[in-house]
Amino acid sequence: MYTPPAFAVEDAAELYAMMRQCRLADFVTATPDGPMATPLPMFLDETEAEKGVLYAHLARPNPQWQANVIGHGLAVFMGPDAYVTPSWYASKAEHGKVVPTWNYTAIHASGPVEFFTEADRLLEVVSRLTGIHEASRPLPWAVTDAPEAYIKAQLRGIVGIRMPIVSLQGKRKMSQNRPEADRKGVKQGLGDSPSHTAQIVSDMIPV
Repeated sequence: MYTPPAFAVEDAAELYAMMRQCRLADFVTATPDGPMATPLPMFLDETEAEKGVLYAHLARPNPQWQANVIGHGLAVFMGPDAYVTPSWYASKAEHGKVVPTWNYTAIHASGPVEFFTEADRLLEVVSRLTGIHEASRPLPWAVTDAPEAYIKAQLRGIVGIRMPIVSLQGKRKMSQNRPEADRKGVKQGLGDSPSHTAQIVSDMIPV
């Protein structure tokens, strides 16, 4: 991922926080037949390996896990994003030398990929993933709420993914390269948008 210094995020704790805020990631592998990608909820265990380990699971009929992986896998986490019109720039009125752009956050994590089918490991993955996404609910659902035989049958239909992170890149492009007056204009413009995501991006712009 091309990341100019002004947009780079290098603090590990900040990178992990950004990843956890993304509900879905694109899991990408290169194969002899070309690239393959699957949108997946993934979770990070930062206590494993030097830079943490990502876990997920995909449907057993999905051909991605059966294809030979060339090199490392890649998990792409995309955070809030919004279109930026040059009409919001104060510099538009000064010289007009402005163009549209896009503000966004992104994390690229890559590492060796392991696919696994052991029932005990799959149960741990789905239990942890469920716990993460149910934690904020008033009455969280747990895997153990379903009949044991049913869960065992469901586990036979999925394949686990384990990817130790060896490379982690973070990018936060939030108009940092623009003059303060332009940043204020973008912040105001996005803040006035009816889009909830645009308002989130507005809050992330430094002024």
